[in-house]
Amino acid sequence: MSVLEQIAQVKRIPEKYNLMTTAEKEARIWAIKEKLGEKLFIPGHHYQRDEVIQFADVTGDSLQLAQLAAENKKAEFIVFCGVHFMAETADMLTEDNQQVLLPDLKAGCSMADMANIDQTEKAWSQLKQLFGETMLPLTYVNSTAAIKAFCGKYGGATVTSSNAQKMVQWAFTQKERLLFLPDQHLGRNTAYDLGIPLEQMVVWDPIQEQLVNEFNTPLEEVKVILWKGHCSVHEKFTTSHIEQLRKNEPETKVIVHPECTHEVVRQADLNGSTHYIIETIKNAEKGTSWAIGTEMNLVQRLAKTYSDLSIVSLNPTMCACLTMNRIDLDHLLWSLEDLMEGKLRHPITVDKEITKDACLALQRMLERP
Repeated sequence: MSVLEQIAQVKRIPEKYNLMTTAEKEARIWAIKEKLGEKLFIPGHHYQRDEVIQFADVTGDSLQLAQLAAENKKAEFIVFCGVHFMAETADMLTEDNQQVLLPDLKAGCSMADMANIDQTEKAWSQLKQLFGETMLPLTYVNSTAAIKAFCGKYGGATVTSSNAQKMVQWAFTQKERLLFLPDQHLGRNTAYDLGIPLEQMVVWDPIQEQLVNEFNTPLEEVKVILWKGHCSVHEKFTTSHIEQLRKNEPETKVIVHPECTHEVVRQADLNGSTHYIIETIKNAEKGTSWAIGTEMNLVQRLAKTYSDLSIVSLNPTMCACLTMNRIDLDHLLWSLEDLMEGKLRHPITVDKEITKDACLALQRMLERP
């Protein structure tokens, strides 16, 4: 059954959860955690709501959480507070006797959904007609298990926002050019930082099924083919936000995630992964001011944690990631109470063949020093 078919069958949350107070929901979750003990493991992504993150046994980014889940051999049930592709990765890396659950199956990722396997296989076939066997596929970990498996099958690997430069450098030791999925911005920013000019990058549009060659670059000079995908949150930070901030608060430093557009990343003072942003703020000089270009739940949590700094979102009208925000107290409690009754709500299980190839892509990344 496909993810869309599963979502179509998702039941509405029982009315009883709407009638409970927040305190009652929290008390029930804490009680279940205590009763299940080491049998239950709750990883929470940095972008989750505070009301959910308080119950997380560990917090981190997507791959880090999946690896921590894999290291936890005692847990029988891993209730992943994140989005679908993260739960898939956790399922692929954990043991067969461990079950990964997603509290709300509608917690997806718009970026991951911008590259499905049918589009990718069709694109690969068409691109091979233009570039032959000179390409290697790389995919951001923010992608479906099927896309990870595609990269594993064709000799490629996964990348994170922390190690993207290292993985792109490795890719060029394997092939003459690369196809970077599904986030064009991370791919463009990474390649540019490695000295590849924008003129040597083109974009594959999976909807129009065509190559977008903005600079009319001869095909033999193309080094990077970027998939036309993006993060719906990080694209909402613009150069006008930075320009307005520079005008009104010139002392404020701007730090953004490399999923932001190339223009925003170039104008920012600093850019880097979620971990890099957190560490930079953690080590910032007291009294300094920061405007952060990433998901709002994390920005607000950093502002609360480091109250000796002035921290705001680069986009003052920014909202939290809608799909990440789908997991709330109600869905977490519903998942856990069903678990106590022996019912697995929204188990995430990746096909064995897909798992084998996807783990190849992950392993190639993890092997890089």
